[in-house]
Amino acid sequence: MKYIIIGLGNYGHVLAEELSALGHEIIGADISESRVDSIKDKVATAFVIDATDEQSLSVLPLNSVDIVIVAIGENFGASIRVVALLKQKKVPRIFARAIDARIYARAIDGVHKAVLEAFNLEKILTPEEDAARSLVQLLDFGTNMEGFRIDQDYYVVKFTVPEKFVGYFVNELNLDEEFHLKMIGLKRANKITNCLGISLMELHVKNELPADEKVEEGDELVCYGRYRDFQAFWKAI
Repeated sequence: MKYIIIGLGNYGHVLAEELSALGHEIIGADISESRVDSIKDKVATAFVIDATDEQSLSVLPLNSVDIVIVAIGENFGASIRVVALLKQKKVPRIFARAIDARIYARAIDGVHKAVLEAFNLEKILTPEEDAARSLVQLLDFGTNMEGFRIDQDYYVVKFTVPEKFVGYFVNELNLDEEFHLKMIGLKRANKITNCLGISLMELHVKNELPADEKVEEGDELVCYGRYRDFQAFWKAI
């Protein structure tokens, strides 16, 4: 897919670099020449422009990309103006092509988010809020875990199996019956040796789990359920 990312600060830079590494075509834009210089060798192309200026914004190939991401986070006014200009240029629908161009915008606080919501965007990004939520989960559970919020109550959570689970068969965990958590996958850690002879641990997903499969040290479980049930689970162990 082709993306335009407007705003190449810490958030936009990582976004551009990671998407490019996955094989997507990335066009970056920022008012700062140093920011553009830092990313230009890692993306398809990057422009030094003031995206709040309508004429400058026209330099970008808005009609030939799939998604436009407004990653400006430091300047509330600039973010709103850029989104307004993109809507004015009818970016949400690309002329006769079969795919839609979508606008994604980053919100830096509640007021910013409320204003962006008025534009009826495809998605509003809230990285600070998401990062804070992840930290809350980490502090709440007291263990390394990753959570994906489905809605206000339900999450998909990946976590390293507690030590007391090691050696048990998968069907002995009884996560569903005792805690109402559905196990949807397991990542197994296998020791490998790289080209330098250094031993490393590599994780592989096991989607089908036989009842006689034993849980091993270093395994990671992927479960689905309500947040309060995950809390009850961690308190119980």
